Amino acid sequence: MNDYVTLKKRDILKIGIKDENGNVKLDDKGNEVYIEFDLEDINTVDNYSKCVYLVQKASNVLKDKIIVINKQPDSKGKGLMTKNEEEKTKALKEFYKSMEEAIDLFLGKGGTSKIFDEKRYLTMFDDLNEMLEPILPKLKINLSSIEKKIKTKYGNPNDTVLKNE
Repeated sequence: MNDYVTLKKRDILKIGIKDENGNVKLDDKGNEVYIEFDLEDINTVDNYSKCVYLVQKASNVLKDKIIVINKQPDSKGKGLMTKNEEEKTKALKEFYKSMEEAIDLFLGKGGTSKIFDEKRYLTMFDDLNEMLEPILPKLKINLSSIEKKIKTKYGNPNDTVLKNE
């Protein structure tokens, strides 16, 4: 191939990950594990909003399932757990799967596993929000920066379409 295009460097925010002991998290090859956000991606803030909504929805579904299971008569299960305990475990696994999909919508595919490995637990989303609290304002502030770039590049000085009122 003789012809190439060169991509411009994007405004990417890379966030490294440390384990509970403060050690930088490394992958199998010894490379630092990180999540990244494209600060020019207009969907980042929207994906976070969708993530919050989907996690809340999954929480409500789990609560409803637990209420229904608790109203059912219990019986012996296949193993050590009772039938109701097995149903609760199944509902919890479905909740974790839904929560992981929601978080990955925001962080990118595999983002949940980068941070939490394969461990899943009820307060995982709360912990994620606490971890990301310092960077969320950077993502939101960038939304207005994108708007300014749009106004500068495409705005007509006599046009009021993109002006804030």
